[in-house]
Amino acid sequence: MAARLSGAGVARRVHRFVGDRVSAWRTGSPQSQLFALSLLLTGVTVSLVVSWADYDRLPPPAYVVWLLVGMLLLRFVPLAVLCAWTLACATAAALHQGPLTGARGTAIATMVLAIAILLFQASRQRSGLPGSLGEAMLADLRDRLQAQGKVPPLPAGWTSQSAMLPAHGAGYAGDFLVADLDDDGRHLELILVDVCGKGVAAATQALQFAGALGGLIGALPPIALMEAANGFLLRQFSDESFATAVHVHVDLVDGTYAIVSAGHPPALRWCAREREWLVDNARGTALGITGRPELHASTGRLDLGEALLFYTDGVVESRHADLDDGITWLQRTARDAVAAGFDGAARRIVRQVARGDDDRAVLVLARTSV
Repeated sequence: MAARLSGAGVARRVHRFVGDRVSAWRTGSPQSQLFALSLLLTGVTVSLVVSWADYDRLPPPAYVVWLLVGMLLLRFVPLAVLCAWTLACATAAALHQGPLTGARGTAIATMVLAIAILLFQASRQRSGLPGSLGEAMLADLRDRLQAQGKVPPLPAGWTSQSAMLPAHGAGYAGDFLVADLDDDGRHLELILVDVCGKGVAAATQALQFAGALGGLIGALPPIALMEAANGFLLRQFSDESFATAVHVHVDLVDGTYAIVSAGHPPALRWCAREREWLVDNARGTALGITGRPELHASTGRLDLGEALLFYTDGVVESRHADLDDGITWLQRTARDAVAAGFDGAARRIVRQVARGDDDRAVLVLARTSV
């Protein structure tokens, strides 16, 4: 029994030690990099001992595995040290068998080429982090952007849904949504934004802008919020720091709403009586272009069975059709999409959009009961 308890204690300590080392590596600290480098250098050295004793059991080409692991775990400088030591050990193992001719010479030459490619790729990591850490950081930023755009659970009688497709199928986009529901659960605010650019190129700017809007929504009236967002973009001092946006404020008790558009394609309202999507008249100037953007609001009321539809220009614009034709197409497509109900309508609409080189986003807010 004592031996079993002792073994369990050792296992817990090992598990804690490994967990601490992994957590430290995720910080990218110099100490964690040194620890990882030490482990890999030890592994290469052990490989040299095995190759020295039995060359056929572990020939130098097998050392590439250590380089691949190093590419995942190390920054550029520690990776360069690992590459130098690996090449030295592989060369020593090969020379131990005789001159570098034939297959042995080819193996060393191939390793030199692989190291050159590896170091070139590592030098291109602008974040200064190992490849896997940099990718994890980008994925975390993407997840944060998507989480910020999740609409909070709505009171009974209301539903919302959104669908987004980045350009070229990438996991990053310049279209994003910011949502806020007040503590009473009565007033809902939504902002759908399309920043300049598309795909990965627009994702970093979208993340920065989403953070700014996340701090403004719910704290300022709609017009003042748009003006503050415009000032934020102007302070970026970039020719491409502009965006279109549409803001909607909905009273979830009586169904009244107000829409403010800043250069965004016009919203659509589903009229239950006419069974048609009607074009809203809110218009405005895109954000980040002028110090005083022209902003006009529209108001209305959603009755039972009615809805609002917001979208980005990637849904309605193409090289072969202008904006008006695209909106007409969307009215027909959205009408067919809600024929079977509002559930899943956003996804059905996005699936009908022809593949293009722009991000696509659709948001539907519906009043299903009173």
